[in-house]
Amino acid sequence: MKSTTIAKGILKAIAILIAIMLLCVLVYKLQSVIVYLVIAGVVALIGRPSVIFLRRKLKFPNTLAVVLTMMFILGILTGIFALFIPMLTDQGENLSLLNMDDLQKALDKLYDQIVQYFGASPNVVDEFMEEVELESNLMEELDMGFVPKFLNYFIDILSSFGIGLFSVLFISFFFLKDSKFIERILLKLLPESLEEKTKHSIETIKILLSRYFVGLLLQILILFIIYSVTLLLVGVENAVVIALLCALFNIIPYLGPMVGTIIMILLTMTSFLELDFREVILPSAGYVFIGVVIGQLVDNFFSQPLIFSNSVKSHPLEIFLVIVAAGLLFGVVGMIIAVPGYTVIKVVLKEFMFDYRWVRAITKGL
Repeated sequence: MKSTTIAKGILKAIAILIAIMLLCVLVYKLQSVIVYLVIAGVVALIGRPSVIFLRRKLKFPNTLAVVLTMMFILGILTGIFALFIPMLTDQGENLSLLNMDDLQKALDKLYDQIVQYFGASPNVVDEFMEEVELESNLMEELDMGFVPKFLNYFIDILSSFGIGLFSVLFISFFFLKDSKFIERILLKLLPESLEEKTKHSIETIKILLSRYFVGLLLQILILFIIYSVTLLLVGVENAVVIALLCALFNIIPYLGPMVGTIIMILLTMTSFLELDFREVILPSAGYVFIGVVIGQLVDNFFSQPLIFSNSVKSHPLEIFLVIVAAGLLFGVVGMIIAVPGYTVIKVVLKEFMFDYRWVRAITKGL
């Protein structure tokens, strides 16, 4: 092999490495835009069935169908925000009028009632607190300076959220209006020999992911209804908002329901902070826990099998292993994108590597 050939190979490898590094830097700098594109893609996939229905069944023009779909999605988002605004306003007023001495006494009273209910004597508790070098007063360990910092941080998030929301809706509109836009760009980058397989892959991915995200919305809606009924029956303040918040946690597989359950029970207990622990707080928390268990049973035996089996064509055990692996590798974000990402990979493998036996095995049913 000639030295010039070796030199060209080395230079080519260096050029490829530099290009990859520049691409990584570009992705890092433009991560917000990429996030907007991904979220807009999800919104477009959710709205896709509505656009198809309006175009094919009601014979609406494409632009009108997209506009009506986006108005419907925007209306839902507005309704959700409208639910949270009164609660945030009330909480802001409560924080501004907050009497720290009264709050300290209420929390200390709740703590004492919990200790007495579970049979621990004050001496035992004091000895334990001394052993672990903790103060007996709960509020002394709580730095309330985080409250104004959190409010300022929350305001900053709202301002950037407004820009992000407008960007996502704008991009989603054009994704729905010209659904072949990305497909045309991708086809120009690939050889003509792969054109048909690529077109079929993209169409299959659109169908499966649309079913998945619509099914996920149905899953959240079912949990929201069950949680709302439970909290309303118990008499928790802002029950609908709390139910919606905890139902949204279900987007995070396996971990989300546990977090939502803890938050719901804690908010239930704090809603009755001034009342007796044995007579009111504990029974209310118990009723809420029963409602959560019912919701999770419905979710595990009805909603999830329906979504995973009929939308992404994957076995529940297969999905479980994929979610766990993605969570270990990429954390919570990995758990959220595990199922749609795995679905895309399966479709691509079936189209381009179907000759392999292991590919036929994992893509069976697609």
